[in-house]
Amino acid sequence: METKRIWPMSNQHIFRLGILGSGKGSNAAAIADACAAGTIPARVAIVLSDVENAGILAQARERGIPARYIAPGKFRTKLDEPAEAAFLEALRAAEVDLVVLAGFMRILKGELLQAFAQKVVNIHPALLPAFPGLESWKQALDWGAKLTGVTVHFVDQGIDTGAIIAQEPVPILPGDTAESLHGRIQEVERKIYPAVVGAFARSEVSVQGRQTILTKPLNYQQERAPAVS
Repeated sequence: METKRIWPMSNQHIFRLGILGSGKGSNAAAIADACAAGTIPARVAIVLSDVENAGILAQARERGIPARYIAPGKFRTKLDEPAEAAFLEALRAAEVDLVVLAGFMRILKGELLQAFAQKVVNIHPALLPAFPGLESWKQALDWGAKLTGVTVHFVDQGIDTGAIIAQEPVPILPGDTAESLHGRIQEVERKIYPAVVGAFARSEVSVQGRQTILTKPLNYQQERAPAVS
């Protein structure tokens, strides 16, 4: 089976990120700060949101990053075709190499995934394939699991079904509440997501079928950015 390296880059190319989010933007801020510090050899070219007053837009503007709200259209859980076309147009105009979903609460199904095949990544607060969907930390608690964690994966047309890139476990402690567990998961998210994005920017990610191969171990310490409340 052929092994495909994702985005081999020349030394002259500046790797460009497009970040999509619907919430406060803590993961987006961690990635942007790591880029600004030079620990990720990339630039956040644009931040897009389907929520007009989303914190992620404010986080981007505070850092001088172009940020834009795009109305999602008539559906509750996905972008309609005109909205997805508008997102795609904005990403293409920004000459994005990798699309990073950071709390983006819409399912992508159309032309955007085709245009950025194996170039859209997401982070999920569980060890997939366990506990897909919403509020997975609550699912893990309700199930009585002893271990959960964080998964970074490629995005396909399913819900949290794309090939897994990296995972990090988070133990569930006696007395954990949904809030305490979610807080520890978020700390790990802000560590692993910049590390994975940095691996893409350095052309250290290859794909063989559903197997994702990291040609070097993730360097969490190098990519670590300050947490944003």
